[in-house]
Order: sequence, then structure tokens, then C-alpha cells
Amino acid sequence: MNQLKSSELVLAPNGSLYHINMTGNNLADNIFLVGDPSRVNMFKDIFDSIEFESTNRELHALTGTYHGQRFTALSTGMGCDNIDIVVTELDAAANIDLESRAIRDEHRTLNMIRIGTSGSLHSEIPVGSLVASAYAVGLDGLLNYYEHDDNQLEEAMTQAFVKHMQLPDRMARPYCAKASQFLLDRMKDFTVRGITATAPGFYAPQGRHIRIAPSVKDLNERLASFCWEGLKITNLEMETSAIYGLSKIMGHNALTVCLIIANRADGTFLNEYHNQMHDTIVNIMERMAK
Repeated sequence: MNQLKSSELVLAPNGSLYHINMTGNNLADNIFLVGDPSRVNMFKDIFDSIEFESTNRELHALTGTYHGQRFTALSTGMGCDNIDIVVTELDAAANIDLESRAIRDEHRTLNMIRIGTSGSLHSEIPVGSLVASAYAVGLDGLLNYYEHDDNQLEEAMTQAFVKHMQLPDRMARPYCAKASQFLLDRMKDFTVRGITATAPGFYAPQGRHIRIAPSVKDLNERLASFCWEGLKITNLEMETSAIYGLSKIMGHNALTVCLIIANRADGTFLNEYHNQMHDTIVNIMERMAK
């Protein structure tokens, strides 16, 4: 038996995964990932029943039922570094015997749907729109730390993106990953389909100039002009590429649906979006419960 070392697979004193405070028994196959821990509370009003809840730092987990099906809602916090922790531990909860620290023989596949907020790069995608990410482009560099082959990520798309962007060599090499077609098709009747760019920060990595000037002055213009298979880079956020890339390598399904709360092209921002986010969650859960 190949037993994982305690320094590699880190567990809490109660035997759950160290950061997410969950085991495989606490985890549903269908998982909704949200950034804001307080957003998990929305699911309390939507679930028909609740069986499990835990909080640790910015990670708030809730498992319950909706229309007779079991779901987990889990906050991730912001950024791909957090996603590295969350997705790795979700996979461990599903596919590792935490008592023996051995990888299970039978693979358990998870469906992970990020329900988030994002900024649009095009005036024709106004605030209040919903974008489903058919592809993700990672500017964060996280997947460069993991072994993978060209069949798991979109290497042809990556090469085209690298050629198009002409980014400085000192920046991390981008990577591209594809959404689960199964999950994408379920959301096709109420979302705009596009490519999501994932940045390693909120300010200069997304082309914002506050007190320190960005090193790439026209970053958003370069992103907005990239096209792949008839799709534009529609929006910028901070998590999707890591979710897609890790899920693909680990054998899970992943999709991101983002509510557009900022339009970078026309400078508008949606300050109040609580009700629309609630309705978006319900819409997605209805389609997953069918």
C-alpha cells in the first residue's frame, strides 16, 4: 500500500482535510464553489435540508439536499493559490482513504461549478450578464507546477494565445483549459458563452492603474482581441483557470458561471447584485437537480 506521508496529506485532529475540514462522507458529488464565505449562507435558504456545516478561515462548507439531490456549497476565498488548496483537498476527500492515507482503487468523479463575479472586457456584455466559461486562460502560472500532458490542457490554444499576447518573458507562461461540455450544455439557455482570463491579482494583473503603473499598458486590449474557435475572451477574474486545469488533470468536471458586475470597456459597476446572485444560484441548482 502506497501510504501518503502526514507532511504531504495534511489532516486536522478530527481526521478531516486540514483546510476544508471535510471528509468524503461530508462531500456531495455536485459542488458549488463561491469566493465569498458569506455567500454560502444563501444556500441555507435554498437547500431543503442541511446535513453538514463547517468553517475554517475563509472556507465555509455546507452540504444539504435540494429536490431530493445532495449538493455541497464551499467558499474558496480569492485567487488561484486558494483554488490549489481547495480543489486538491476536494479530490483527496473523494479519492483517498483518509484513515489509511492510501489512494482508492475506484475513482470518484466530482462536478465542480464555480458561481462567481467577474468583469467584462466588452461593452456588448453589460453588467448583470451571466457568462459561462467554455475555456479558461491562466495568467497565474499554477498549472506549470503540475505534471500534465497536452491532451489534458489545450496546448494548441495556449500557443496561439502566447503568440497573440507577446507578454514579457519574465511573466509566467500562460496555459489554457476547457470546461466540462456536460456542465456547459446544462447552462446554455441563460448564459453568454465565452473565454475567461484568470489573473493572479486584482489590480495591475487585470490592467488597473492605481499608484503603480502596470508593466503591460494595454493588457486588457490584447486580451479582448484574442479569439479561439469563434469565442472571445469575454471576462477577467481570479480562479477559473486553476479550477479547470486541476479538475482536468484529476479527472473531474468543472464549469464557471460568472455574474458580470463590472464592465471594463465602458467603466460601469453593479453595486447591488445580491438578488441576482441568489436567482443565479437557484437557476444553476435547478439545472443540476434535473
